Parts: sequence; C-alpha cells; structure tokens
Amino acid sequence: MGESMATEAELLRRAHEMRRNPTEPEKRLWRSLSNGQLNGFKFRRQHVVFEAQAIVDFFCPSIGLCVEVDGDTHDDRSDASRDARLKALGFTVIRFGNSDVSSNIDGVAWQLLDIASSLPRRWSGRVTPPPQPLP
Repeated sequence: MGESMATEAELLRRAHEMRRNPTEPEKRLWRSLSNGQLNGFKFRRQHVVFEAQAIVDFFCPSIGLCVEVDGDTHDDRSDASRDARLKALGFTVIRFGNSDVSSNIDGVAWQLLDIASSLPRRWSGRVTPPPQPLP
C-alpha cells in the first residue's frame, strides 16, 4: 500500500507541474478545448488516471476520450503500453504530433470533434460525471 500511495502522490505532483508548465502545442490545443468550446465537450488538462498509472494531456470524462500531444520525447513502445492500459479501462486514445497542433489547429479540432461526437456518453441520464475520489 505504501508504494501505491507514493506512486499516486508522484503522479499528482507531476500532473500539477505539467499543468503549470504546458508545452506551446498543449497551450494552443487547450485554447480550443477549454470551457466546452468543442461542441460543449468538457476537457481536463493533465488528468491522472490512477488505474493506468498514467497522466493524459487532455481528458473528456463524459465520453472517456484521452487526447495526447506528442513531441520529440515520446517513446513509441512505452506509449503503446500506456495506450493499451487506458484502452483496457474503456478509454479511447487519440494522439496528435506537436507539428499537427502547431500548424493545423483547426484540422485537429475538427478531427477531435468528429471522434468525440461518435463516442457514446458514459453516464446516461446524468448531466455531469460522478465526482472523482480524492487519493
């Protein structure tokens, strides 16, 4: 139990730091996603998914959509493993490169809207998702 608590605390600390210091492409995409600008879909930045031991760049809880903005530091093998853990939890994962977000933010937003609109709602009959438990 002590190890998992340390891991959860570390994930929360890292997510907080990543929210405070986003990359330029993350800032750019957040301007398109924040405040329900993407057809009312609400997103969170640097969201911790404890069950997958992962932090996702953007997360829409109502449809379980994880959005990643990948730069030069991403490792394909570890990303594939992480994506598999997220998919096993029922989440949909989509990745965009930094260059796509920087040079074609409208195209990225349209693609995200298309995917988000095609996914089923996770909580039928509820307007807001259930609260996230504290670690």
